Amino acid sequence: MVIGVPKEIKEAENRVAVIPAGVKALRAHGHRVLVQRGAGVGSGLPDESYARAGAELVDDPRAVYGEADLIYKVKEPLPAECEMLREGQVLFTYLHLAPTPELTKRLLARRVVAVAYETVETPSGRKPLLEPMSEIAGRMAVHVGAHYLATP
Repeated sequence: MVIGVPKEIKEAENRVAVIPAGVKALRAHGHRVLVQRGAGVGSGLPDESYARAGAELVDDPRAVYGEADLIYKVKEPLPAECEMLREGQVLFTYLHLAPTPELTKRLLARRVVAVAYETVETPSGRKPLLEPMSEIAGRMAVHVGAHYLATP
């Protein structure tokens, strides 16, 4: 399978969907991994670390979307990204579809197989992809609240 990791283009989004160790694991299972140059820079992960892990670095997001069977992202695709998605392509990301019915319509129209991180559940009902983000947000909320309580 060809897995694509585009650079996030949503404003102020610096995360990347796959770190170099993940690329190495995917390669060990026989997958080809395309990573758009600069995808990990905002997270402190230089392109060279992805290349060392076995990723193919590409400059143009159209190459990522055009060749990949599966797209890994962090945030929901923006309209320009939706235009690059193909019928039958799998999109794995936080989708947040409830407040964005227009995104739902775009994905349906393009016949994309979209899997939202926030909906993945174990048989016991845990949400292993959402829990770490919720835990971090909960811990940060205390610090942010304390900051604003201490600031006149």
